Amino acid sequence: MRTAIPLPVILFLSLCFSTTIAGTIPKAKAADQGREEIIYHIFQRSFYDSNGDLQGDLTGIRQKLDYLQSLGVTAVLLTPLYESVFYHNYFASDFKKIDPAYGTMHDYLLLIKDLHRRGMKFYMDMETQYVTEDHIWWKDGVNNLKSPFSDYILYDDKAHSTPSSIVFNLKGLLGYDSVYRKITTVNLYSPKVLAYNYRLFRFWVDPNGDGKFDDGVDGFRLDHMMDNLDNKLPGLFARFWRPLLSKLRIVNPKLKIIAEQANWGSIGTDYFANGGVDRVFAFRLAFAIRTFKKDQIAAAADSTFMLTPANKQQVVFIENHDTPRFSYGVNGDTGHLKIGAALNLLLGGIPSIYYGQELGMSGTNAALGATDANDIPNRSAFEWYKSDRGTGMAVWYKEKGPWRNRFNNEVADDGISLEEQQNDSNSLWNCYRKMIAIRKANPVISNGAYKTLKSDKDDVFTFMRYEGNKKVVVAVNLSDKPETVTIAGEGKTGMLKVLYGAAKPGMVNNNITLTLPVYGIEVIGM
Repeated sequence: MRTAIPLPVILFLSLCFSTTIAGTIPKAKAADQGREEIIYHIFQRSFYDSNGDLQGDLTGIRQKLDYLQSLGVTAVLLTPLYESVFYHNYFASDFKKIDPAYGTMHDYLLLIKDLHRRGMKFYMDMETQYVTEDHIWWKDGVNNLKSPFSDYILYDDKAHSTPSSIVFNLKGLLGYDSVYRKITTVNLYSPKVLAYNYRLFRFWVDPNGDGKFDDGVDGFRLDHMMDNLDNKLPGLFARFWRPLLSKLRIVNPKLKIIAEQANWGSIGTDYFANGGVDRVFAFRLAFAIRTFKKDQIAAAADSTFMLTPANKQQVVFIENHDTPRFSYGVNGDTGHLKIGAALNLLLGGIPSIYYGQELGMSGTNAALGATDANDIPNRSAFEWYKSDRGTGMAVWYKEKGPWRNRFNNEVADDGISLEEQQNDSNSLWNCYRKMIAIRKANPVISNGAYKTLKSDKDDVFTFMRYEGNKKVVVAVNLSDKPETVTIAGEGKTGMLKVLYGAAKPGMVNNNITLTLPVYGIEVIGM
């Protein structure tokens, strides 16, 4: 969601609920073609500007599909495209219109068809639980009991003169451009709202209605999905979400539904069991990785993968549009950033890379209070060039509005740009490419079972993905000193193949031994 909850609070709640579960996730999950996906999560206003207006757009993304494929990603997730007064496009003024800054429906369809021609997938972010005062449901429904939209939003009074608040009891938000807009909660109990959502989602599944889906989404990300929406509407899994998702799967049974669970400390088991979704975001695991503490990462990985049903998936990530950049938390240290890349891509689940993460872009929430400018530093322009200037730089927030001098995250010649990293074999960008290549070359990482491995060093996290006789073992040195480690009981004499790293692993009594450098990573195939 967009209204920021302080990260320390989320970390505390997440790790308090972690449960240490010894060792093995016993049953390998059945192979699923979807598990081979590597998602690239784009805040499109800040990605690539194709027409010189400083706004990232749909054509800009299409122009950079070669880049995405060179990185190795196989799917694209965008933040909302629909029209909104807010720069992030949550809190809609019209769900049916694409924000003109991003382009036209023609531009959208060209992008989707190009993705599909390349064998890539597309996921659309949707949050239809809230609307602004600019939406027809508000403009026609408030103070008008005879409106055809009279029950489309929630009211605090019978006369329908006072629309209800949204999350945290907010009645509206001040935009980054100092424009205030009132916002209210949609009445998801209304059969008319359910029918509207079905028509809306179905359109994006198959825009021309021909049943071929070459122009349609491959799935949806459901932002701030809740069974009890902000303590206002209990029982939504049964009354709204499952009926909606079941009908959409009749249209296209291959759709994948990804929930952003509102409780970031949750593994999402209730969403799998009762919400009808296919995937949730592995928040607990993401926050544990940020601690760089072996026991907390192991506990989060064990519980997350053990409690995920065999036919469901966790989306594994280390940053997104609502969190401070991973690089900010580690002060841009390349060793830490490469560990983040390894855990993001090799732990399992469906990995998601947030645009610019592969470069080590930094940023954190500014202390500006409850305005939608809070998270601009987490959503700044992708750094294509060494100078941080040039064609396509989507620096919309630098040139306009009262916040333009507060969010200048980009610094020239700092090593954080695609231009500076592409030809450097030791760069973070090339580390991401290597990790993605390892994952693709070893399907056991996607399809196998997870096991935390025992080692004799408190600062070395070791784990394995395995299926039948195939194994991939990963050892990560979380400390700032070299470590010689013994990994218990998973070796096979003469069968160790180094997939990544400089160490030469050995065997002692069926145990793997190796010496890892500072923040070293070793990936071993067996």
